[in-house]
Amino acid sequence: MFHGSLPALVTPFKDGELDLEAFEALVNWQIEEGSSGLVPVGTTGESPTLTHDEHDAVVAACVKAAAGRVPVVAGAGSNSTRETVRLVEAAKSAGADAALVVTPYYNKPTQAGLIAHFEAAAEVGLPIIIYNIPPRSVIDMLPGTMAELSKNPNIVGVKDATADLARVAITRQMCGPKFIQLSGEDPTAVGYNAMGGVGCISVTANVAPRLCAEMQAATLAGDYPKALEYQDRLIPLHRAIFAEPGLCGAKYGLSLLGRCDESVRRPHVQVSDFVKNQIEDAMRFAGILN
Repeated sequence: MFHGSLPALVTPFKDGELDLEAFEALVNWQIEEGSSGLVPVGTTGESPTLTHDEHDAVVAACVKAAAGRVPVVAGAGSNSTRETVRLVEAAKSAGADAALVVTPYYNKPTQAGLIAHFEAAAEVGLPIIIYNIPPRSVIDMLPGTMAELSKNPNIVGVKDATADLARVAITRQMCGPKFIQLSGEDPTAVGYNAMGGVGCISVTANVAPRLCAEMQAATLAGDYPKALEYQDRLIPLHRAIFAEPGLCGAKYGLSLLGRCDESVRRPHVQVSDFVKNQIEDAMRFAGILN
């Protein structure tokens, strides 16, 4: 169910409040452009600055707008296990197909603590995708820990943002080929799939959904020369969007396409004029902006 290009959706704002009309339009556009799934209210969706009610509202809006056309993987992570369970329960109630649960940031739990955290989330009964992002959470879920968790039928895969391509092969060996491995790092997404991955939870796909979807489809068909042609067009955009926080770059790119406002919530601010120029140039290079 979970493969290909799954954009980590931004959360549009208007006058500081949720713009659900723009968000629902984004969902429809993403599906029309070929995205294989949708990931609302992850970090790219500014989940740290959303209230609980806003978080739940965005998940519900995504599920409603998607209307079963593609799976919805709802962001449901927290550094509190109790809060994580609540978020997973809300995602399940809204009709999401899975929950994306990040390793608890700041707390720095042991590997045993990670197992306890994710097993509690899995008890809700919704498929769980582990989000392993050591640069942000400060803790790395080791392959052996993931292998232990993969025995739980409700823990189905990982979004891997380690940028370590060897980790894909190690996880495949320890968790088995049916354990879903999704890249969480756009610039290495082609190599990730070559090593055993099946898709990417992508920030760049917010701005270039069709190119990202077609690139992923090429890798899954084993056509890596074609995938590299797409990647050659996309790599300047990956770099430009991530020159400053990726969600800010993605929102600016979407604003150029008339898809949503570029406003973000503090502590983030809009990208600098220098980076705006980089994003515009990269979008033209990719052929998605005149």
